[in-house]
Amino acid sequence: MSLIKPAARMLAALALCLPFATPVAAQQKSVAVTAIVEHPALDAVRDGVKDALAKAGYEDGKNLRWQYQSAQGNTGTAAQIARKFVGDQPDVIVAIATPSAQAVVAATKQVPVVYSGVTDPVAAQLVPGMGPSGSNVTGVSDMLALDKQVELIRRVVPAAKRVGMVYNPGEANSVVVVKALRELLPKHGMSLVEAAAPRSVDVGSAARSLTGKVDVIYTNTDNNVVSAYESLVKVGNDAKIPLVAADTDSVKRGAIAAVGINYRDLGEQTGRMVVRILKGEQPGAMASETSSKLELFVNPAAAKKQGVQLSDELLKSAARIIE
Repeated sequence: MSLIKPAARMLAALALCLPFATPVAAQQKSVAVTAIVEHPALDAVRDGVKDALAKAGYEDGKNLRWQYQSAQGNTGTAAQIARKFVGDQPDVIVAIATPSAQAVVAATKQVPVVYSGVTDPVAAQLVPGMGPSGSNVTGVSDMLALDKQVELIRRVVPAAKRVGMVYNPGEANSVVVVKALRELLPKHGMSLVEAAAPRSVDVGSAARSLTGKVDVIYTNTDNNVVSAYESLVKVGNDAKIPLVAADTDSVKRGAIAAVGINYRDLGEQTGRMVVRILKGEQPGAMASETSSKLELFVNPAAAKKQGVQLSDELLKSAARIIE
């Protein structure tokens, strides 16, 4: 008995030093988030993800290690961030917008990836279809039904025949939308006039090139365009060209109207998928999701600056009127 007691005391002493580190490490989760650029819609996605994690009990600095990096619009930087995050081996990488998602998916086949704010994840080659991917990738698309976008253009500018679109030809999201509009608009008696803006600094000059050629400019969620939206608004106001957007935050910045997704809600939806993975689900067994919650935002002051008289019907149907 005399030999057993010292051994027991030694084990007890060791227990005071060792056991507490192990459970904390086991509970600690790591989520790395990257976006191609910072603008209101993508920032709202990021914040929504963080909110959803907090609601599920994952708090930064306590039981969660949260990392965020923006590529500042540079695809080369997006690839560097992707490689850095993969090397960190987090529990989940959240990639916001198509270029960042493509960079992360190209960098890893093991670390779980949840994309968000991607219009067409299949065309972007992130997943083979909208069902379970069988890979390390799942996520939430911000794809919008284009017929509703065309309907809004008609409601804002009933006589419109020529629809201008400024977009980045290097962004898969925008290429998909342009291709679809080329086919859809003629069915409504309209045509598409395109202006390329490969960089954010090109948005203003691309918009000016449409002056005198279009009756309205439509903008999708192209990240170059949205990040430089004020330059587009200046052209719209100066040349009296109405702006119709797919991003409701763009209405706050000077577009006349948008039927779009609430990107904070999209972020929370994305965050709930992240939580499921943190709790043990496999991303490859989770189908990609979309959001069906659309909102109409209208900006009467922008309409006045751009030479448009909005109907009472349009104003009454708005979820939010920007004053």
